[in-house]
Amino acid sequence: MTAAPLLWPEITVLERGWLSANNYLFQASGPDSAAALVDTGYCLHAEQTVALVQDSLGALPLASILNTHLHSDHCGGNAALQAAYPDVQTWIPPGEAAAVRVWDEERLSYRPTGQDCPRFRVEGLLQAGTEVMLGSRPWQVHAAPGHDPHSVILFEPERRLLISADALWEHGFGVVFPEIEGIHAFAEVGATLDIIEALQPAVVLPGHGALFTDVAAALTEARRKLTGFVADPRKHARYAAKVLLKYKLLEWQQIAAADALRWMLATPYFRTLHTRYFAADTPTAWAQSLVHELERSGAAAVQGGVLHNR
Repeated sequence: MTAAPLLWPEITVLERGWLSANNYLFQASGPDSAAALVDTGYCLHAEQTVALVQDSLGALPLASILNTHLHSDHCGGNAALQAAYPDVQTWIPPGEAAAVRVWDEERLSYRPTGQDCPRFRVEGLLQAGTEVMLGSRPWQVHAAPGHDPHSVILFEPERRLLISADALWEHGFGVVFPEIEGIHAFAEVGATLDIIEALQPAVVLPGHGALFTDVAAALTEARRKLTGFVADPRKHARYAAKVLLKYKLLEWQQIAAADALRWMLATPYFRTLHTRYFAADTPTAWAQSLVHELERSGAAAVQGGVLHNR
């Protein structure tokens, strides 16, 4: 847990790795200050998230949680934080508010991805074109569809700080989930990259990975990857499948290889990807090929019939 030197002291950056998205904790000095947390990580790390926030805030309450989008690695700590801070107000992008209120795990992607997220409540909506106070400064809310059709990014114009979620990382961007379901969204990714370029951020606070300042290089790399996916959607489909498997392996750490294959064959997004893009292979052969590719890349290893995270 570090206060990033590129930012002012009221922001604490909790860089969490890849199973849990980064968390950004805002505290402003003065009697009217209200602490806010942007994104809350995966549920497996919820206890740690609460401990990190409590350690930073001490006796101060957490007033608000803001989720850039509702993938499980960005909101999986919401429920635990709501239990620890009963008066906290949780704000989400509007597109999935109805699904949260009835807790539709299909629409919220948790069942299709084979991931978990404890149920949480919602009090407010992050509407594009509005501003929210984080610390002592107003941050603009911008729609950022592509990776997730309902995602937003947050921009502070005075110091040109951008919380980019999974719309832009230093070396790419998140899986374009609508494409898994056959919904064309690569153009939306490109449009979101254009929005980011027009904002001209000086520092990007990404959903995963370290803060970075060479935004031009990051945008160039993101557009290069996007061009490749547009030219060959199967490339993106295979990338998406490996990301989903690697993500689950980060949670498991190790699992019998046969059980991992059974999980893939039972998980809706894997079945969808296989049917849509790789039906020439048997489901088992295709699932096994994903494990082999993770092995070749050094991201996993199979030893004695057990699949290990690397």
